[in-house]
Amino acid sequence: MRKRLPEILRRLERGGLETSTHATIGEGDATVAAAEAVERGFDLIIAAGGDGTLNEVVNGVAEKSHRPPIGILPLGTTNDFARALSIPRKWEAACDIIIRQYSKKIDVGKVNQRYFINIAGGGSMTELTYEVPSKLKTMIGQLAYYMKGLEKLPRLKPIELYIKSAEMNLHENVMLFLIANSNSVGGFEKLAPDASMDDGLFDVFILKRCNLGEFIRVVTAALRGEHINDPSMIYFRTSSIQITSPDYVQINLDGEFGGTLPCIFSMLPSHLDIIIDESGNSTYKGKNGVIK
Repeated sequence: MRKRLPEILRRLERGGLETSTHATIGEGDATVAAAEAVERGFDLIIAAGGDGTLNEVVNGVAEKSHRPPIGILPLGTTNDFARALSIPRKWEAACDIIIRQYSKKIDVGKVNQRYFINIAGGGSMTELTYEVPSKLKTMIGQLAYYMKGLEKLPRLKPIELYIKSAEMNLHENVMLFLIANSNSVGGFEKLAPDASMDDGLFDVFILKRCNLGEFIRVVTAALRGEHINDPSMIYFRTSSIQITSPDYVQINLDGEFGGTLPCIFSMLPSHLDIIIDESGNSTYKGKNGVIK
């Protein structure tokens, strides 16, 4: 990114954008920088990084009364949200999409006092994000998560959850839960095949307690988008859900640590404007289907 920055800025400025840059120096810095950009009256904020960077930018903007559009330069390991929007990894093409400034309103999830734009989850498998060394992620990308997942499979332990929503009230021992806002989660592009970013609803997936063979069966089905009706899977849609547990359960928000249970997850409909490709190459799934 540092090597390409002069070229990126030249391309943006040739497209009519007067730019200012901020290099993040640690956890939470992008949130502070995004909030300051809003206060200073910037018309557009670009998150250059992965899902974690985008999550921090969203948290810096979401609380504001005026929320400028957010553009994305996908420079992370998995770039789940950018993939859901079909924003290309090639920086030149991503810059050109930002220059055209065609935006769509999308839903944003809120959990306690934090926000997420793509996915929230908990359970043993969701903790892979923290356990994969950053150097390994840089070297082999998404494959690093799968390698760590195979290593953990024999040691997976269920967690006890109490789940309450208007649609569901249950007490279950589960392997993991996922609350999705888009179809692309952890590199699985069909994990939430019916998810829409502007319908005001989460797609909730709960993997019940299962053995190793059952777990592999569900993961294999998830690669094809055929896991929703699996007997080990609970699936429903909701705009608000409360999850508690007597166990210590960490929460993952867009691939980053988001605290621990108990939590209330609520949907903020059409809360942010995200810049997407207006030419028809985007697979953004809106209320009327795929944008053409």
